[in-house]
Amino acid sequence: MFASLAHSSSRRACEGHPLPFGRAWLMAGGAVMALAALPGTALARDADQGGDQPASIRVVGHPDPEGLLPDQSAAKSVSAVSSAFIEKQAPTMNAFQLVNLLPGANVAMTDPFGLSTSSSLTLRGLGQDEIGVLMEGAPQNDIGYYYAYPAQFADAENLRQIALSQGSVDLDAPIVNGAAGLLSLSLDDPHKAMGGLIDGSLGSYNERRIFARFDTGDIGQSGLRAFISYSNNRADNWRGPGYDTRQHVDAKLLKEWGEENRASIAVSFNDARNSTYLSPTLSDWQTYGRKGAGTNLDASYDGGDANYWRLYRQPFRNEYVSAPVHLKLGDRLTFDSTFYLQYGYGDSPYGTQLTTDGNYLGTQALSQPIALPGAVDGAATVLGNYIGSQFRTGDVAKLTYKAGAHTLTAGLWFDYGSDHDTQSFTSLNADGTPVDPWGYDAKAIHTADGRLLAIENITTKTVTKGFFLADSMAITPRLKLDVGFKGVDVLHNGQNWLPGPQGNVRFDSFAALPRAALHYQLDDRQQLFANVTTNFRAPDQYTMYDTYDGYGGVASQGTTALKNEYSMSEEVGYRWQGRNLSASLTAFHYNFRNRQLATMVDVGGALINTTINAGHQTSYGLDGEIDWRPVEGVSFYASGEWLHARLGDNLPVDGDVLPTHGKVAPASPQVQFGLGGTYDDKRLFGSVALKYVGKQYSTFMNDESIPGYATLDLSLGVHLGPWLDQKRTDLRVNVINLTNPHVLSGVAGITSNAQDTPGTGGTLIAGSSPTYYIGSGRAFVVTLARAF
Repeated sequence: MFASLAHSSSRRACEGHPLPFGRAWLMAGGAVMALAALPGTALARDADQGGDQPASIRVVGHPDPEGLLPDQSAAKSVSAVSSAFIEKQAPTMNAFQLVNLLPGANVAMTDPFGLSTSSSLTLRGLGQDEIGVLMEGAPQNDIGYYYAYPAQFADAENLRQIALSQGSVDLDAPIVNGAAGLLSLSLDDPHKAMGGLIDGSLGSYNERRIFARFDTGDIGQSGLRAFISYSNNRADNWRGPGYDTRQHVDAKLLKEWGEENRASIAVSFNDARNSTYLSPTLSDWQTYGRKGAGTNLDASYDGGDANYWRLYRQPFRNEYVSAPVHLKLGDRLTFDSTFYLQYGYGDSPYGTQLTTDGNYLGTQALSQPIALPGAVDGAATVLGNYIGSQFRTGDVAKLTYKAGAHTLTAGLWFDYGSDHDTQSFTSLNADGTPVDPWGYDAKAIHTADGRLLAIENITTKTVTKGFFLADSMAITPRLKLDVGFKGVDVLHNGQNWLPGPQGNVRFDSFAALPRAALHYQLDDRQQLFANVTTNFRAPDQYTMYDTYDGYGGVASQGTTALKNEYSMSEEVGYRWQGRNLSASLTAFHYNFRNRQLATMVDVGGALINTTINAGHQTSYGLDGEIDWRPVEGVSFYASGEWLHARLGDNLPVDGDVLPTHGKVAPASPQVQFGLGGTYDDKRLFGSVALKYVGKQYSTFMNDESIPGYATLDLSLGVHLGPWLDQKRTDLRVNVINLTNPHVLSGVAGITSNAQDTPGTGGTLIAGSSPTYYIGSGRAFVVTLARAF
């Protein structure tokens, strides 16, 4: 997931949202769920049933045909949605949208179809760059800035389950930013019987999508089976000009042999072109609303217009490979390994102006003018590129040995990443379209002596090495104690290629992460659990680099003195898992040191995504969820969270200090709740999902906020197979944001204070306006799916 591009201790964001670079490697193969089974079951064929029978959700204690709140047995809070719920939603939805109902998940989406890179997921008030994301065991977060981009995850038809661990990451997870928790996507296996699925969708705003998948079934007596899927999606922007396109290919090859042995390789390719949704200030929102000129890009090009929508169109192309292996080496010993490989290239551009004279490379003035096509009076509008080219590979491996009441685990993790980020410039054609929308160096603007004209040009090599040890002890048949330790070293070794005071940079950090957990099985339905976990977020690589203002000065100075964000969290929880009722309740507490908050600042007219060290923070609260299944085919679900998040330090700003101690942490709603339901009588089916998110502050001083809001999604469908030829055929209509609320859905850019505020030292600290995501409008999607 290499998507991010940034300046030194910051990253550029296109008009108020983080760069989407790398969004695509997250889509490793999977199996079709959406309509590959009989009504009322998960729609993927079960690998153990030869592919001819409908799958059922595998659970420990009770069947959950509706796909909400599957059984859990971990000694920590875990929520999940399974394929039987996912298949009822619009197939355009991404993983963030699909987990929106789960406790603690605060999802801000700016488009209804899940294509936009302008989105956000926070957990218990902790940001998206602090949530680890795995796909089939392989890390999906950007190696540079730690964001993950759901528009690039696997197609919904291929998802078996999405699990959300709100408090911590697994000990063996290859993640360096797991302070908030873990989002883990599981893909179905290739089917044992030859077959496939085709579905097509049409919707509002010229939405049109096609998905096709083919399964080979068992290939002779080889033990191999495979699938390949392709999807193509296009939709106009629901507000403002522009449109989004996405093509995606998933393929997976699986071999199973002997007792419990299996190996697979998944390959994923993604090609996307996305437009930009602006993130307004509160004043702009109140003045222009959702579709005014001040909150949208320009539809047509008027000579010199740097706000033309085609200058903000983002092309990305990525590949992803994952190869998990599980071997049973003996009755007591197993070996697991997940090798992964990622590559991607993309541009997050913006419109800006250049002059032929007075330019700089870093701090070096250019003595000769640059050749600037289309210049009028020595100035021209150009495409400002923010290009990232990233390669990443790694492996996490472990041995597990069972010795009496003990299950011992020892493992190693190695990760290597290379990231080259450039902010260059490309000239425009007479109609305002870029000469090269990909921003390749060969067609970019150069200096008179042939050097690339750029205001950022950095290369970073990141090496991550980790080890972990664990012991799971069955103290009694009902009581289990888990203890573990993980050590992770993150080394950034970089080069700033621009002339100036900085050349080579190096930053090395180590995190020691002990943990312990208790799990007690009261009876076959009830569980108690408690845990103490340490987590960390390493400083991102961009904090090391100087950024330049384009006029020979240093806009911000990089540093290698930052410390890891470090958190200690505690949870105490209870679960009930019965045949018709499931429920969980978790109390949690966090204590943070060096709390790192993602935000955006304006540097030379460009919005830059950066990190603020907010010091100490304490958070505690309650998460709960319940799923009631009164009769077959009917499910009612509810979730909720109460959160108390407070800053523990005052905030240094501009040589003074803001009195932020005791203030509510930004983007941390005190109350959230979700209500959902599903229905399936084997002919008709449907679902409903209501989510409420409470008031959110957008500054450390709590002097600006957005009110709470609610969204409502609805699905209605019919199983046509019983009326046709008994083959699995479904028709459904999804309504996204049924009530069409005109709201700000989340905080895009946090600031220290919105209003001018006296510092503790007597200085008047000028306010700066936060920016926000505009909640998406109502949309309809009609989908017809046919299995064969």
